[in-house]
Amino acid sequence: MSLQLISPREVIERYAQFDTVIDARSESEHALDHLPGALNWPTLNDSERQAIGTMYKQVNAFEAKKRGAAIAARNIAAHIEAHVLDKPRDWTPLAYCWRGGKRSGALSLILDQIGFRVSIIEGGYKAFRAEMLLDMERLAGHLQFKVICGTTGSGKTRLLQALAAAGAQVLDLEALAQHRSSVLGAIPGQDQPSQKRFDTLVWNALRSFDTRRPVFVESESKKVGNVAIHTGLLEAMRASACVWVELPLQERVALLLEEYAFFLRNPEHFCNRLEALTAQRGKATVQAWKDAVTQGDFASVVRSLLTDHYDPVYLQSMERNFGQFAAARHLDLADRSEATMRQGAMALR
Repeated sequence: MSLQLISPREVIERYAQFDTVIDARSESEHALDHLPGALNWPTLNDSERQAIGTMYKQVNAFEAKKRGAAIAARNIAAHIEAHVLDKPRDWTPLAYCWRGGKRSGALSLILDQIGFRVSIIEGGYKAFRAEMLLDMERLAGHLQFKVICGTTGSGKTRLLQALAAAGAQVLDLEALAQHRSSVLGAIPGQDQPSQKRFDTLVWNALRSFDTRRPVFVESESKKVGNVAIHTGLLEAMRASACVWVELPLQERVALLLEEYAFFLRNPEHFCNRLEALTAQRGKATVQAWKDAVTQGDFASVVRSLLTDHYDPVYLQSMERNFGQFAAARHLDLADRSEATMRQGAMALR
């Protein structure tokens, strides 16, 4: 037999060696988070898993196991017919489920009997995630971060995109979090990933980087919307060299009006989001902003948000949290254009 249990540490070290990673959990478990590139072959889908769980409680474990085995056998047969019949003899899959290994074990046993060399993660997804978080801290400690700093609207994200296009290593945490990292940063129509999914996406990005080359990352706070940056990564970022990006105020206002155009199309939504700043800025200030939004004067609201709220808060946070901020390299950008961002990227590479 070629079926083998392997530790989460060994999975991380050998990840590229597996031809296919199979998540035997249900579709909702897979959607919440899964190993990079994993395919979802549920041994029991959501409704089946719920039905068997109910039978465990209301009837007994023996009857539930019989019924579950019958359903699992049908599902495994369907997966083999749909995905396995064209696989060569040397195909090497890695399978996992939540923790106990019953769902991945049932699938893997049949694949093993066919003659494939199958591996199962010992302790399942739960054990892998714990090891992955340890590995994230290890990876962060070995990378050379360069932190792109700058007040809101100074083009940090555009500069990161230009750096990536120029071949630099970039960790875009806001893109992975699907959030622009402020009270007003939620992106309409886009749900943020779960905390677990965000962690996996970040880890997968970190493991792709060359430790001999710098990794550019934006100066984020601990949370990007509803998800938090792993403490080990955040500490590594905060101890790293900084680059201070400056853009003229009128360019910053124009950039934000472009980036947050959805607020211009939906002033009522903009006003509702501004309410979240009442505790910090006071009712009178927020009401003045809302009145200006209602009148279509978006530029004055953005300008006031920058100078009266975001800039002071950001500078205080940077001075408090980033140890090398005072010695930051300065990069002055004349405008928000792609050409200028490319020039800035080339100057930093």
